Amino acid sequence: MPQANRPTTILFDLDDTLFDHTATARAALQATAAPLNFYREVDFEGFYQLYSDLLEEYHRQALAGLCTFEESRRMRYERLLALYWQAATADEFAEFVRVNQANYPLLRQPVAGALALLQALKPHYRIGVVTNNRTAEQVEKVEFLQMTGLVDALITSEDVGVAKPDPRIFQVALQQLAAQPKETVLVGDNWHADVLGALAVGIRPLWLNRTGAVRPLAHVEEINSLEPLADVLRIIANE
Repeated sequence: MPQANRPTTILFDLDDTLFDHTATARAALQATAAPLNFYREVDFEGFYQLYSDLLEEYHRQALAGLCTFEESRRMRYERLLALYWQAATADEFAEFVRVNQANYPLLRQPVAGALALLQALKPHYRIGVVTNNRTAEQVEKVEFLQMTGLVDALITSEDVGVAKPDPRIFQVALQQLAAQPKETVLVGDNWHADVLGALAVGIRPLWLNRTGAVRPLAHVEEINSLEPLADVLRIIANE
C-alpha cells in the first residue's frame, strides 16, 4: 500500500544502477583476454566472477584508505592472473592491465532505461547521485550517460570522506538537495550500501534487483529493471 509521503527528491546509485558497470567490465575483460593463449582453457564465467569479487574486495580497501586505488588495481590483477595465467611475464602482466583499463571506457554502456527515467523525473523532482568512488571517474560516467544536466548534485565517497552505507554520505546528499529523509527515495542495486544505508537514515529505498536475488526484507520495494518507464515512475511516486 502506498505510504503517505510523496517524494520530492530522488537519489540514485551510479554503478549498476544508471551506469552498467557489470556489462562493461565483462565486455572489457573478455576483449582483453580472448586474444591470449591462456584464455583457450578458461571458463569465462568463473574468470569474470573472480575478477568481480577481487574488484569488490580491493575497491572496499581503497575506499577505506587501506591502500591506494593504484595499489588495489595491481593487487587484484596479480591475484587473478596468478590463478589463470601463472606464466605471464612482468611485461605481459603490465600489458594485460593496460589493455583492460583501456578497453573499459571503450565498451561502456548505460543501464537500459536510465536516461529516459531521469529525463522523465527531472521536471518534477530534485535528483542526486550518491556513489562510492572517485569523483573524477564518476563525473566522467555521468557525462557519458548524458545526464550532467539532469543531476542536481553528485555526491561521492571521495568528496565526503566516507562510503555508503555510512549515514554521513546520505546526510550530505540531503543537505545539498535541501531535502528531508521522509520525502526522499533512493534507487540502488546494492542491498548493503544502498538499501540498508537508506533505511538507516529514514530514506525510502527502492531496490534495483536485476539479478533476481532473494529480497532479505519483504517490506522493501523492489524493481527488476528501469523499464517500463511508466511502471517505474508510478512506484517512485508512491502511487
